Amino acid sequence: MGYLTLTFLGTGTSLGVPIIGCHCEVCLSKDKRDNRLRTSALIESDKGTRISIDAGPDFRYQMLCEHIEYLDAVLITHEHRDHTAGLDDVRAFNYLQQRPMDIYANKEALVGMRKMYYYVFENSYYPGIPEFNLHEVDAFTDKSFRIKELDIVPIKVMHAKLPILAYRIGSLAYITDAKTIPPSQEKKLYGVKTLVVNALREREHFAHFSVKEALSLIERIQPQEAYFTHISHEIGKYESVEKKLPSNVHLAYDGLKIFAEY
Repeated sequence: MGYLTLTFLGTGTSLGVPIIGCHCEVCLSKDKRDNRLRTSALIESDKGTRISIDAGPDFRYQMLCEHIEYLDAVLITHEHRDHTAGLDDVRAFNYLQQRPMDIYANKEALVGMRKMYYYVFENSYYPGIPEFNLHEVDAFTDKSFRIKELDIVPIKVMHAKLPILAYRIGSLAYITDAKTIPPSQEKKLYGVKTLVVNALREREHFAHFSVKEALSLIERIQPQEAYFTHISHEIGKYESVEKKLPSNVHLAYDGLKIFAEY
């Protein structure tokens, strides 16, 4: 048995919190737990393996904040820019580690990344561009894949009509930007002790879990602890929302570290 640390690098939506030009109480809050970079997380094992889940537009700053100088791989949930716009900054790790960065994603995300980073995949090589080693992941055919000592189970979830990936490592599962989960995929969450799941706001959204929908998933899976991420300013201030949640459910915030077994 080994141990994982998950650090929430960012817990906000695509606009982040505070939002430019917004003067609501959350965006004006002095509580640092209400300041949210774009959603991503860092997984570290007790053996030193280090993986980023997503690399959004705040990726460089997030790596600097956590003093990260080595990274084994990046797991991509989907191709939307708030989850992939920082991939150009893996160049720093290319230089440090003298190798391409391993990137894991589903087919749809790989198509989007090849369009977004067209200059990486053109025939004419330009010195200094990022170097990717792309791996296609299919949640239906791939029961798991391995990065060093970590077995990673991909889980297909639906972001409105877009199929995206959640990931399970041992007793920990990480889900973001989900609206629905096919029953065959939800079964992969059974036995999870620590569940990270998106909860955008109280009101329903066409592509994201609301608080009520996220709580419903938690009720079905029955983890020991659950943490909300991909949080909008509409959800309210951390201090007041945290008091309303069940005792084993929490609002995550940037910089929070949690622990799990694998």
